[in-house]
Amino acid sequence: MKMTRNEVPSVAFLPTIRGDFKIEVFHEESTGFDHVAVTLGDMSGPDPVLIRVHSECLTGDVFASTRCDCGPQLHAALDAIVERGWGALLYLRQEGRGIGLHAKIQAYHLQDQGVDTLDANLMLGHPADARDYAIAAEMLKDLGVVHVELMTNNPEKVEQLTKHGIDVAFRTPLIVGVGSNNRDYLATKGERMGHHISNDDL
Repeated sequence: MKMTRNEVPSVAFLPTIRGDFKIEVFHEESTGFDHVAVTLGDMSGPDPVLIRVHSECLTGDVFASTRCDCGPQLHAALDAIVERGWGALLYLRQEGRGIGLHAKIQAYHLQDQGVDTLDANLMLGHPADARDYAIAAEMLKDLGVVHVELMTNNPEKVEQLTKHGIDVAFRTPLIVGVGSNNRDYLATKGERMGHHISNDDL
């Protein structure tokens, strides 16, 4: 069977050590980025569907860096979806809270000098958090999901998804991977960026 590239769906079976998922690519015209949805089970519910909106983190997700909690959050979210039996993880190409890999490593350099994660971004001329979750809302709607249980500590994700037409019925905390190398980083997110992270969590 001969098909052109544009006729081939960008969706495939994704067997993993955690379970057998489906992976689907979504292209964002405004940025040129390809984002993915990793799904398990029937996205029609029962509602609300367990969801994680996860921003790309090369250092944490791939190299298992302990200076952030991204890798543990990614793995814990997939485990929770498998335990539930259905759900989706949206993996967004928004490295470094949206400032990109180069700037993120520059921010790391400043953090190595004692600057916190928020001020490091600002010193480089970037917002504290430059992420936009409009594409995540579009992806969820395309998957047929509008009522969600969102795994996040970040109230901005809840607010943005709600603004873009997603009903966040529940917010489930995702506090994992806390250690000596990221405790100050997580404290800054809680104290200065409004994340739902308390001193007791750390």
